[in-house]
Amino acid sequence: MPGTTKAAYTRYALAAALHLGQLVRLKRIEHRITSEEFADRLGISRGTVQRLERGDPKVALGIAFEACALLGIPLFEEERARLTARIEDADQRLALLPKAARARAVVLDDDF
Repeated sequence: MPGTTKAAYTRYALAAALHLGQLVRLKRIEHRITSEEFADRLGISRGTVQRLERGDPKVALGIAFEACALLGIPLFEEERARLTARIEDADQRLALLPKAARARAVVLDDDF
């Protein structure tokens, strides 16, 4: 396709995606949930579940996070309150950054 670029992933990112996929598959099997049932619960295809479990880094991040949430796989913090506190802390730190470090709004010149 013209205009598309192929993403290059570091070995670390590929290893992390593989490990996450392994955790999802292990928990799914421990819970005795078939890949078809899991796909239905996530609202995705069985093929996407298989790609996630194989560690395909192109599977959407939201799908991977939702799969982990449904299976009880902690990603950052096990307690929701602690995760909320970390989000608030990051928001405060981002607010302290100088404006030059933040994304600039694009101003369109519509004078003809």
